Amino acid sequence: MAETAYLAGTAIRDKSVSDAPRHSLLVRMTHWLNAISFVALAVSGIGIILAHPRFYWGETGGIGTPSLFDLPLPFLIGGPSGWGRSLHFQAAWLCVLTGLLYAISGLLSQHFWKNLFPAKEQLSWNSLSSEIWNHLRFKKPPPEEAHSYNVLQRLSYLAVLFFFFPLMFWTGMAMSQAVTSVFPFFVTMLGGQETARTIHFFAANLLVLFLSVHVFMVCLAGFMQRMRAMITRRVGGGALRDK
Repeated sequence: MAETAYLAGTAIRDKSVSDAPRHSLLVRMTHWLNAISFVALAVSGIGIILAHPRFYWGETGGIGTPSLFDLPLPFLIGGPSGWGRSLHFQAAWLCVLTGLLYAISGLLSQHFWKNLFPAKEQLSWNSLSSEIWNHLRFKKPPPEEAHSYNVLQRLSYLAVLFFFFPLMFWTGMAMSQAVTSVFPFFVTMLGGQETARTIHFFAANLLVLFLSVHVFMVCLAGFMQRMRAMITRRVGGGALRDK
């Protein structure tokens, strides 16, 4: 009887943990809006690159001038950059406004401090090396990790939120003549619009790499479980009404 009661109690406790809420409504909304904008930015960015797959350093660059490097892509002069630039511009502002909303909310609610900034013990070499080794072996994370972030997730999310996204915004503004005519510091601090374009390209590639690893780890950890948490707020089954 004692064993039965213990097992039953364990089952109840495990069920309550697996059905605990994970993401707030604002986090889920901004996550999916950013996902939509990111896809639009990637597609339109490819269209822009196909129109001129050469990169330069400094203020100017173009056909007939030495390039820093060329991509092995077809050179489509006057190609899909028209619709690409329009879509890129609109998707970029959706991403920026959504990101600002998430950042302001995260600061006011202390979401970053509570859920993203790693604890001191997580930054130890043993903790970091263990997580890196688990990722290299494609080891499936334990179930309890569905309710928190491991140290590599925390560090990568913080890098994306507070370094790569601001860098993409800065370099994007530096490539806009309408913006730099009013705020020239955007481009002068980088040394030229072509420098901004090159940095923008490399930062975008790192963000695509981050997204690819993110999606892969979601599939490895349990695609349906993680998707349910980001849609219904609960890791386990059942939806939760947001307050």
